[in-house]
Amino acid sequence: MERVQIHITGIVQGVGFRPFVYREAVARGLLGWVKNAADGVHVEAQGARAALDSFVCALRACAPAAARVDRVDVCWLGENADACATAASTQAAVGGSGDASCDDPAGACDAFRIVASAEDGPRTTLVSPDIATCPDCLRELFDPADRRYHYPFINCTNCGPRYTIIRSLPYDRAATSMADFPMCPSCAAEYADPLDRRFHAQPDACFSCGPHLTWRERGGAAEGEDLGEAGAGTGTDTGTPRGPRPATPAVGRTREESDAIIARCAELLASGGVVVIKGLGGFHLACNAADDTAVRELRRRKRRSNKPLAIMVPNVATAERWCVVDDAERALLEGTVRPIVLLRRRDTERHNAAEPAGTAGQTKQVTQPHGALADSASSTTLAPSVAFDLTEVGVMLPYTPLQHLLLAACAERGVGALVMTSGNVSEEPIETDDDLAWQHLVEGGLADALLGNNRAILARFDDSVVRVVDGAPRLVRRARGYAPRPLELPLVARDAETAKASEHPVLGSSGCTSSPATPPAILACGPEQKATLALTREHPDGTAECLLSQHIGDLENAETLDAWQGCRTHLQELFDVQPAALACDRHPGYLASQWARAEVERSGLPLVEVQHHHAHIASVLAEAAARGEIAPDATVVGLALDGTGAGTDGTVWGGEVLVASLASCRRAAHLRTWRLPGGAAAVRDARRNAFGLLSAHGLLDHPGAATLVESLTKTERTLLQTIVERGINSPITSSMGRFLDAVAAIIGVCPHATYEGEPAIELEAAATRAASQKMAETGAEGRSQAAEMQRGTLSGTSQPPETPEIIDLSPLLVALLDGMAQGDDPECLALLVHRAVAETLVDAVARIARREGIDTVALSGGVFLNRLLLTQVERGLAAYGLHVLIPQNVPVNDGCIAYGQAAVARARLTRA
Repeated sequence: MERVQIHITGIVQGVGFRPFVYREAVARGLLGWVKNAADGVHVEAQGARAALDSFVCALRACAPAAARVDRVDVCWLGENADACATAASTQAAVGGSGDASCDDPAGACDAFRIVASAEDGPRTTLVSPDIATCPDCLRELFDPADRRYHYPFINCTNCGPRYTIIRSLPYDRAATSMADFPMCPSCAAEYADPLDRRFHAQPDACFSCGPHLTWRERGGAAEGEDLGEAGAGTGTDTGTPRGPRPATPAVGRTREESDAIIARCAELLASGGVVVIKGLGGFHLACNAADDTAVRELRRRKRRSNKPLAIMVPNVATAERWCVVDDAERALLEGTVRPIVLLRRRDTERHNAAEPAGTAGQTKQVTQPHGALADSASSTTLAPSVAFDLTEVGVMLPYTPLQHLLLAACAERGVGALVMTSGNVSEEPIETDDDLAWQHLVEGGLADALLGNNRAILARFDDSVVRVVDGAPRLVRRARGYAPRPLELPLVARDAETAKASEHPVLGSSGCTSSPATPPAILACGPEQKATLALTREHPDGTAECLLSQHIGDLENAETLDAWQGCRTHLQELFDVQPAALACDRHPGYLASQWARAEVERSGLPLVEVQHHHAHIASVLAEAAARGEIAPDATVVGLALDGTGAGTDGTVWGGEVLVASLASCRRAAHLRTWRLPGGAAAVRDARRNAFGLLSAHGLLDHPGAATLVESLTKTERTLLQTIVERGINSPITSSMGRFLDAVAAIIGVCPHATYEGEPAIELEAAATRAASQKMAETGAEGRSQAAEMQRGTLSGTSQPPETPEIIDLSPLLVALLDGMAQGDDPECLALLVHRAVAETLVDAVARIARREGIDTVALSGGVFLNRLLLTQVERGLAAYGLHVLIPQNVPVNDGCIAYGQAAVARARLTRA
């Protein structure tokens, strides 16, 4: 017999990995033990060599679906069977009794056991994201014969909360918010039974021992009162409390009490009420998605006039009644992550194309609803105010047991879909605490009731958002289900001694070799909008992992900065990473960058300031290099298109062609610049932006600009002309995002922005509707020859290489205004602008790539959330024979910036 020590790293805690190891070992007749440790999972096994070889192979090949095995390091210890003095001789005390677990690893090696976790050593293991309710738990949830029938917190080793409940490593119940719920004998027996699906499932619980629902409503019932009578008549007219809130909430300690709470919640939703509902990583504000009055009331309360709202439906069949769902989208909707998936509507009929979109602070008016929604109980219509005239709807399926139960109760009352939007005061982080949610959201007038529970949320998480483009999932927001799953960083050069040392396996506390010295960890502080942050952790082989946080929000106030700080502290403490260098955006006003500079001043740590668009392109390069698609030191042409980013010349960049590697970046070309009169005011009022753009191109007097110009008062026009000419509060920009906003204002589809990027989003929707009706190909709707959009030009080829070339879109603007003057359809014009912009960019990038001798192009920036532009640019570049890189594991918007900053800082610090 031989003996082996094994160290497994990756996402191997909280995913049923120890029970899996136990079963594999027992099936092969092996002796020994398995345990969690702060640096992963450790195994010692003894048996025949063939059985051990098979066992080692199975650890990677047959791992649980939710696991991610990064390394399996093996150290053979010889044939001394008596030396296996690390198996347990005592019975389990971890979670209850049973033969498979033990606390003391000393004793005879007479079986294979799960031993108590080791809390010492470096905390380098990874943590699983939360996992949607699995089919087995879902079946039990609705089985009247099951003891967890209708239990809103049912889970097992294959599903349930993970990262949002963990306090420290290793991942054991005592280190989570489930520590407050000692297991009853029945749950403890399942926990200790190696043949049970809940073997060592840390959040395991039931009605007898686990968390319970709580219910509070304005003017509602206190604990012990009849929920069926409480709060009757509460609806969307509840602008103020109707009575004192209960001193203590109603609690669902039994199945009957829990069912009554869910029934009352469903009744309130069906009657037009707004309820704040606790999820895995925070609260949602919910209402009936078919009730336009309720949806508009939610919008009014939350001050969210136009931004589209997400919908939760019980199954894909329901979504398919009004949305197109392809195979990739179905897989996302039904998978273990269950993000919000942006689905294309079946109906793309045009609504109010000639009417301006809602002005700031006003809700849009749509004369006809979009699509029909039906469920098993009734056929209903999706409220027009859910997403107004946009061509996509954000849809997700339930991912917690409570959500499944609530949707079933709602269906019984004729409600087939719920609006589920983030439960927060506008511009503030999502709420996670029940009492604060009551204070801010119910007493604050946003909701009529609160459906909470007594299980604490330890990490704040929004829902992730994904769009499928050409069959490939593209992240829009990386949060629940994806974070904190680490991203790889590519190999960097090391000195010869370090490189030689890294050729040997590193086994940690139970291994056979010691770890060579590694470079310092980096904290990348991220951007201002769509903020994330990142920590790096080096591997001995020269690669590294990047712990990219979940989406935090826009760092524009103290509340969100506090959330950012909390996220930073949690990441650093949980994974025991203390940064020895910092990276931040160059922008002087970003709160995260200000914090980084102050921290460097205090600590003396090195700081790497990274230009915003270099970080965008670096995020794409780091991904591609880590998966071996390009070399770590590769240079590419980067096309970075977004709304804003501080340039190295003091202007606002956003339409950039860069020649970039991870360590360096050079501006090769950019859009012709113009001034934004009023700065941020021109972002909110796209007419100001358009005025500045047309002024820069000498087109304010074109007949096609008359509608735009006349929408401004004479005083406004005089003021705008003055501040543009004198450069007063009128920053210079090259932003493609702002260019598309201006076009939206010129053609009248959206003159004002009530949320970030709204004009450009409306422009894409208008173009999508035109494309769906093949207007451009058939010449329908009054298309004129003048509307044949001319491509822009690339100038400056005779200038020195260090001087950026200019992408001039004047020909496109002239053609656009010609079309407006001749009465062309605005949606047709929107489509033609998209095509002309894409063709111009493709030609410019291809020319620069050819000049530089580069065959790879990286695309990043929030503009590439635009499905039309992304597909047209990607296909156009491929037609030139260029290899196109698009982010796969991070968003193209600013959600990628922290990862890009970390990659740039690491490359520069290593090179230095």
